[in-house]
Amino acid sequence: MKDRNTTDVEMPVTSEDTGVWGSDIFAEMLRGLGVKYVALNPGSSFRGLHDSLVNKLGNRDPQMLLCLHEEHAVAIAHGYAKVTGEPLAVILHSNVGLMHGSMSIFNAWCDRVPMLVYGATGPVDAALRRPWIDWLHTCRDQGALIRNYVKWDDQPGSMEAALESMLRADVIARTEPTGPTYVSFDVSIQEKKHAEAPALPDFSRFRPPLPAAPSAEGVAQAAALLTQAKRPVVLAGRVSRDPVDWARRVALVEALGAEVLTDIRIGASFPTDHPQHRGKPSFFIDDVSGEVLRQADVILSLDWLDLAGTLKLAGKLEARVIQASLDHQLHNGWGMEHQALPALDLHLACAPDVATHALADALGVGGGDAPADLPVKPAFDAPAEETPLDIMTLAGALGQGLDGICASMVRLPLGWAGESWHFRHPLDFLGYDGGGGIGSGPGMLIGAALALKDSDRLPVAVLGDGDFMMAASAFWTAAHYGTPFLAVVSNNQSFYNDEVHQERVAVERNRPVENKWIGQRIGDPDIDIAAVARAQGCEGIGPVSTAGELVEAVRKGIEMVKAGKSVVIDAHVQPGYNPNMVAGLTRSE
Repeated sequence: MKDRNTTDVEMPVTSEDTGVWGSDIFAEMLRGLGVKYVALNPGSSFRGLHDSLVNKLGNRDPQMLLCLHEEHAVAIAHGYAKVTGEPLAVILHSNVGLMHGSMSIFNAWCDRVPMLVYGATGPVDAALRRPWIDWLHTCRDQGALIRNYVKWDDQPGSMEAALESMLRADVIARTEPTGPTYVSFDVSIQEKKHAEAPALPDFSRFRPPLPAAPSAEGVAQAAALLTQAKRPVVLAGRVSRDPVDWARRVALVEALGAEVLTDIRIGASFPTDHPQHRGKPSFFIDDVSGEVLRQADVILSLDWLDLAGTLKLAGKLEARVIQASLDHQLHNGWGMEHQALPALDLHLACAPDVATHALADALGVGGGDAPADLPVKPAFDAPAEETPLDIMTLAGALGQGLDGICASMVRLPLGWAGESWHFRHPLDFLGYDGGGGIGSGPGMLIGAALALKDSDRLPVAVLGDGDFMMAASAFWTAAHYGTPFLAVVSNNQSFYNDEVHQERVAVERNRPVENKWIGQRIGDPDIDIAAVARAQGCEGIGPVSTAGELVEAVRKGIEMVKAGKSVVIDAHVQPGYNPNMVAGLTRSE
């Protein structure tokens, strides 16, 4: 595969002006909204918009990203937003494309990332529908398929209404708490010819509102509680990736003398090698974190994911609890992703970073030093070369292979041990998928790598083998558009998460645990992960099964990534999770 840049591919021939079509106006709106890329899998319901993106805009600003499945398209937008905080656009084909992409939309909703999802429908006017296919691709209320997990949706009935819908969707998606929005375009509106193009809006007048500030009274109460506390604890949750916010967060913690806990589900939020960081970044709190919470007299939650569940796991608490979050604005009666209701002594209804700055201002705490882009820093020593790989030794060997490299860990698998790696910058780790939708990892890696392409950071992901195989064709998009990254597939040849559950059920029912692998193991025949990657146009390495082999493969892969390649390493690991993860998965309450 020859090296290429994303913008070097799919350049259209020059098109003559053939008039103004409805979809031309939609395309110009996307450009005016600042959309850089549009991820899509083609569909006839938006053939007009597809033509306009190519022949009206020249496939630039925005540029189309061809994906082989709608879930991949949405996941790419998800990964891009996790790095930039900005929405990428996705176009999904009618009801069937929307149903394909719905799992990834749910992930984005749970992860609270901004996203502009556009759809299309066959003619709403039945008299205009082609026999059979247009009827299949038309439904009365398309947005109902995903309405419970988007911030807003619309199916405008005219050009004028469509322009307003696009503006509104953009504002709502970007307003905290952020999330996906959905607008569906009637194919008839797309394909209508206009005598002249309508004037586009002044985009500068359609911006998200300024962040809501907490009340002065609330800030004063929180500041008093924290300064009087003898054992304050900060739960650094869903916060921004802005280095300025990161620095102020650290400065506030240091001024308070607080202890800090972080969560591996949502990415880097505080330096994990800081002397005031406690416990392990994990899916479920460990014993050290539980003890920290039990000893606390004041807890400040910065939009901590599942605050009530975490406090319940900690046991009997005496602490006063302060929450800084706007997440309650997205809670509805359909899903339970809002988690249990926490008991609070004070709720600052604002974004967590706004609360951090307000509290720091009230306490006279300065801005702090911006975090540096540093090489990765594993917490474990490198294992001996001949050591067989498991989830723990994989971390040590990966760290040795990445020695001296400034990397962004885009994704880590369920069994990863949070104590095995240090995060010292908001881009050091981007978190999990939000909704637990397996198959999202490859697309999110590609989206994040796209966003990091012009930076000095190397995008790295450790993917599960099940996650990889559910979305392996996503890697074709990365190869096609020359998107470099390093993916290590932690291949335990099993859906091991469910082996853990089957073992527990067997123990409870006094049945043989030796059978837990049946219906779980991915073998006989084994899947050649590296060959699957090569089939998509990527570089495939492996399988490797020892620490030394993985170190060598990572170093070889880094050189390929520097040359612009998308690289996948098949690392055979022994089945197993870290003990804290196993305990969390099998905990009954």
